[in-house]
Amino acid sequence: MSVVLIDDLRSFVDGRAAHVARTSADGTALLNRLRDRRLDELWLDHDLGGEDTIWPVISLLEEAAFEERPFDIGVILIHSANPAGAAKMSQALRRWGYRVQPATGSPAVGYLDPDSVPN
Repeated sequence: MSVVLIDDLRSFVDGRAAHVARTSADGTALLNRLRDRRLDELWLDHDLGGEDTIWPVISLLEEAAFEERPFDIGVILIHSANPAGAAKMSQALRRWGYRVQPATGSPAVGYLDPDSVPN
């Protein structure tokens, strides 16, 4: 299975194999490297630390779909704790035909380092 996680702090708590990006720049670079591969799951967080958000990644996915070359993704799971951001992400991606599933609060992703848990 091919899984990508874009999140600044969280990881898969079950230790599953995944490609991980911690910033939007790293996320877009990673997706571009995997462009011609099928991704079974793409896990997205909205807020990526400081002023960074997932929107450059969303723009990449939208542009690919607009050019009629959408990324081959089984499902995009949005696990953001930002309800407004998650809703906008879902709306934007569904508009372009991506299969989106809410995953906020999923036990699959969590903080492996107790010092990284936001207050």
